[in-house]
Amino acid sequence: MSDLYKSMQVSASGMKAQGTRLRIISENIANVDSLSQEPGGAPYRRKMVSFGAELSKELGVEKVVVKDVLSDKSDFKREYLPGHPAADEDGYILRPNVNTLVEMTDMREAQRSFEANMQAIQASKSMLQRTLEILQ
Repeated sequence: MSDLYKSMQVSASGMKAQGTRLRIISENIANVDSLSQEPGGAPYRRKMVSFGAELSKELGVEKVVVKDVLSDKSDFKREYLPGHPAADEDGYILRPNVNTLVEMTDMREAQRSFEANMQAIQASKSMLQRTLEILQ
């Protein structure tokens, strides 16, 4: 029975990590048009989640954790918009390095991973319930 509990804990940690990833992806999408308000200023920079494994001493298993939230160092997009307050001396503004198509793909992947972990928890719970029924 303790192995079922451990598997549920590992899956729950995966769900928590993917939930954080979904929150960061949502933040990226929400800021796809966030521009600087000062000339030559930097706009919103895309964020990414880095995962890692952490040993749970009490359970004796490795759990999934969010290791870090990183900034994407890729270049900003330049657009000629001379009347904008963020335009540089040449009339260009910098747009966020967020690609909505990439974010939506990442979101779908995170959702599927979240759902897979949830199904693993449900399967473990069902096996645990059946074990308890047999023991009665």
